[in-house]
Amino acid sequence: MPEKILSTEYSEEMQQSYINYSMSVITARAVPDIRDGLKPVQRRVLYAMNTLGLNADKPHKKSARIVGDAMGKYHPHGDSSIYEALVVLAQDFKKGMALVDGHGNFGSIEGDGAAAMRYTEARLRKFTQEVYLKDLDKDVVDFVPNYDETDKEPAVLPVRVPNFLINGSEGIAVGMTTSTPPHNLGEVIDAFDLYIGNPDVTVRELMEKMPGPDFPTGGVVINRSELEEIYETGKGKIKIRGKAEFLPAKKRGEKDRIEITEIPYTMLGANIGKFLQDVADLAEKKVFPDISDISNQSGKQGIRIVIELKSGADGEKILSGLYKKTKLEDTFGVNMLAISGGRPEIMTLKRIFEESLKFQLEINQRKFRKLLEKESERKEIQEGLIRAVDVIDLIIEIIRGSKKPEQVKNCLVNGVTDDIRFKSEESKRQAAELHFTEIQAQAILDLRLQKLVGLEILALEKEHRETLEKIRTYKRLLSSETEMKAHIREELRAIREAYSLERRTEITDEEEGVFEEQPYVPVPVTFTMNKFGYVKVYDLSVYEKNKDAIREEAKTLFSCMSDSRVVIFTDTGMMHQLRLRDVPVSKPKDKGTPIDVLTNYDSSKEEALKIDCFEAIKDKLLLFVTKNAMIKQVEASEFDSVKKSIASTKLTDDDRLIYVGEIFGTETVLVSDKKTALRFRNEEISTLKKTSVGVRGMKLADGDHISAVYDYDPSARYVVKIGSKRVNLADLKLKKRDAKPEVIS
Repeated sequence: MPEKILSTEYSEEMQQSYINYSMSVITARAVPDIRDGLKPVQRRVLYAMNTLGLNADKPHKKSARIVGDAMGKYHPHGDSSIYEALVVLAQDFKKGMALVDGHGNFGSIEGDGAAAMRYTEARLRKFTQEVYLKDLDKDVVDFVPNYDETDKEPAVLPVRVPNFLINGSEGIAVGMTTSTPPHNLGEVIDAFDLYIGNPDVTVRELMEKMPGPDFPTGGVVINRSELEEIYETGKGKIKIRGKAEFLPAKKRGEKDRIEITEIPYTMLGANIGKFLQDVADLAEKKVFPDISDISNQSGKQGIRIVIELKSGADGEKILSGLYKKTKLEDTFGVNMLAISGGRPEIMTLKRIFEESLKFQLEINQRKFRKLLEKESERKEIQEGLIRAVDVIDLIIEIIRGSKKPEQVKNCLVNGVTDDIRFKSEESKRQAAELHFTEIQAQAILDLRLQKLVGLEILALEKEHRETLEKIRTYKRLLSSETEMKAHIREELRAIREAYSLERRTEITDEEEGVFEEQPYVPVPVTFTMNKFGYVKVYDLSVYEKNKDAIREEAKTLFSCMSDSRVVIFTDTGMMHQLRLRDVPVSKPKDKGTPIDVLTNYDSSKEEALKIDCFEAIKDKLLLFVTKNAMIKQVEASEFDSVKKSIASTKLTDDDRLIYVGEIFGTETVLVSDKKTALRFRNEEISTLKKTSVGVRGMKLADGDHISAVYDYDPSARYVVKIGSKRVNLADLKLKKRDAKPEVIS
């Protein structure tokens, strides 16, 4: 087949392809349909379970089987996303109404993951069968081809309640997100019922029935006054906090404590562990010095986090501070985005109810049209059987006189009596006048003789009367929208009666948590680091009592204030720093904290050349020397930065720093590996920026490198060892910087 090359503008093709991709993600992955409130993967999981017959009264089936069916038939996007959707549908701490009955480890509120799908089992809940999947067999929704067109799947499930509100939704699409909080089933139904009765009802009136979200984790919504605007616009922020109480000690041996019994919805999962760590860190940093311990005592009875306080602590003040400083008070961002008519739309509360009512009217119209069709067919059969009973002898005569069933049917429908033997001409004349319908004739042929018993005939007549009543009911509903709405409201009330739960989240108006942090008062401390790179910070009193032991252990030791920063200059040209406030105060027997944990310094890849308190050196000049004899002075104030790591100098590819130090003397001596040395005045060293390479300090022979640097005052005797020879630096000739060095023989 010959190739066909199409020319197109690259930018236009990319733009159109990205738009197509983004719309696919929005409509087919991340955003729920407003009609059933489900994302495609959730809908397909529930439908796959329904086709497997996993009803609430049937045994659970392996989750792997459910995932396999959903992936193979409807959702070819990988088993992990399908199983994750199945797990979430079973977690009653995430959903307002869980839709799947899970058997096995389906995770926990504290963030424990579910067991592998081969270990867990699941089935549908009765609520799901009755409210989400009922009437699928009555042509109430459209069925569309699956991904490979070998099967059919529902375009939407016939959900009988506004599930978009009840179970909420969260999803990230391309360029947009959806985030809807869960609500109470009973309250949503009450508000929807009110809307059906009066579509002109105000949001405020609806909120009398449905005052706000109802999170599965309970907690407290503290900005009730702002909820009306959120429901009117579809966007906003809900402020939620956990339910906590300060409990003073009642007897000896007890401690004052704060007990948290409900958490904000946003703290679900791993965020509980983070909250515990945050509180511990705040206590350690003396933000909450009166917190002595925190423990998670949650179990089957529910959430119970206990924060123990020191004697005399102001519990209410600490609780207010926890609301301010931790996720115990948080914000849930609302963006009620859903797919409506194939397009994403931000939904207001009334718009949600408008679309829900439109959907309920549609599925009920389709349902009752289908039922009317079936009952009309049943009526036709019943009328034919009732009429047949009156002429049963003639029908039996026709059957006995015929050679094959087609003759009987032709006679019953069209009155054709040819080739049929009758007992008399009168019978033949009566047979020619029967004229049953095709359906009636087939029902007569299928009739069993036991149906001719008197009681059976009475039952048939009773059934016929019931059928006529159903037909009248269905026609009444189909002909009047008012009647249909009344029926929908009646069904909604029945669902509320059967499945509604008590509200879990309290809704109120409260001030946000307030905490006036006490001004930090720095105190003198001693910083040490041992040869293994473990850092400790001692209070001055502790250091004075254990001075000898601490000095013996320390490789680096200096005093500074507790709010200081420690800077580490390394041979790679980097400067790392840490705040002493981030280092826990130690006792002599403590192991300490690895410097690698506190900073970006990696002791396996770089060597520390200078470790000092920045506040002690910030007004001084620092001398930088590399192994290739590049040298410069830099004002230490240049290294004043909030970053954990910065470049302290610029190095060429084959160069490394060998010396960083303060300048105390008036002269510098450079010594090389090949036992050459150069003495020059410090005033000849250029003061440059930290980003510069520097200037050459001494001429080096090929393969030679600087091995030692001495900053000294010539008025003092300074003897060093160069090779095997002891040299007084003052005896070296004073030369210019970058001069030829003196050979030490």
